[in-house]
Amino acid sequence: MFEKALKGNNYYWMWLAFLGFFIAIAVVCYLRQYFTGLALTGMSRDVSWGLYISQFTFLVGVAAGGVMLVLPYYIHNYKAFGRITILGEFLAIASLLMCMMFIMADLGQPLRGLNVLFHPTPNSMLFWDMCVLWGYLLLNVLCGWVILTAERKQVHPPKWIYFFVYLSIPFAISIHTVTAMLYCGLPGRHFWLSAIIAPRFLASAFAAGPALIVVMALILKRVANFDAGKDAINKMVTIIIYAAIANMFFVCLEFFVGFYSQIPGHKHTLQYLFFGLEHHGHVYNNLVPFMWAFVVLFFVGIALLSHPYTRKGNDLWLGIGAASIFFAFWLDKGIGFVLGGFVPTPTHEIVEYYPTINELFITLGVWATGFFILTILYKIAIDVEHEIEA
Repeated sequence: MFEKALKGNNYYWMWLAFLGFFIAIAVVCYLRQYFTGLALTGMSRDVSWGLYISQFTFLVGVAAGGVMLVLPYYIHNYKAFGRITILGEFLAIASLLMCMMFIMADLGQPLRGLNVLFHPTPNSMLFWDMCVLWGYLLLNVLCGWVILTAERKQVHPPKWIYFFVYLSIPFAISIHTVTAMLYCGLPGRHFWLSAIIAPRFLASAFAAGPALIVVMALILKRVANFDAGKDAINKMVTIIIYAAIANMFFVCLEFFVGFYSQIPGHKHTLQYLFFGLEHHGHVYNNLVPFMWAFVVLFFVGIALLSHPYTRKGNDLWLGIGAASIFFAFWLDKGIGFVLGGFVPTPTHEIVEYYPTINELFITLGVWATGFFILTILYKIAIDVEHEIEA
């Protein structure tokens, strides 16, 4: 089926060339970082996780969000998701590959990643994070490819594949739960030391992942004549709304705990993120615009997705609403949650993080690589669907 990725119109090749341009720039920037070291980044002794890990954290959620298609389709036999499920499985593959690229970029020397295999430490959450991420990636590759091959041959998938499909569901939940444990198991960082980090991560994942799938489905409907179905889109939008509201509820709980209890370690980070934090006569507020953009985009997205006019078939506003939710949670989790957790430091100082140009281009290149892979996977899947219809 790979030959289908080698055929396409001019727009298809222009899109791949556009992505390839940013990938090439990222390769050059990564080589600079590889030979010079992480001194080229904005990270420091006090801010050990920067843009790479924040994107990793967000993308784990995007990958996990695909389970909201697999669960209704395979467990509850919701046939409306028949055409769109493959989009979720292939999105999970691209997202997980981006996660691993961000990890390699953050390590500085990528061969250090082999230490997890050669010197496993089961008492470390990093070891289990590696296990569930690789497990979920392999399960999505296996299930997606076997089922798509069966569809192309117009036969039922082999019965043995359903065991792996069902196994992928707990793996999807595990990848974001274990990632949350990397944060909430750190006693030196009060903002992350919370029992609701895992459910908050899952709620945002079940909103951001499906939101991107809806956006992708609407784009594919326009440019590739692939219609996922109105019922499937409407059900996805319902899932997005409930999951997004649940995530915002958890954010409000964080505010209650911080400001009602007046615990400095929890309150100060929220102050820094949303209002700015004064320290020695200077106000630190570099993340405040991003966090209020998150709030605005959240309410815009919920309003658009909930409005009957949008739900009845206005694809443009539906896409804008889903994109608003996606970018809202990217700002919340992909920017604010990780970077804000380092303020203040355990010694009660404030060290703000600013990514360097080199970091930004590597980050942009990883995203471009992910969409390059996703484009090829979607091209194969859609051509198979068109082949069946013909």
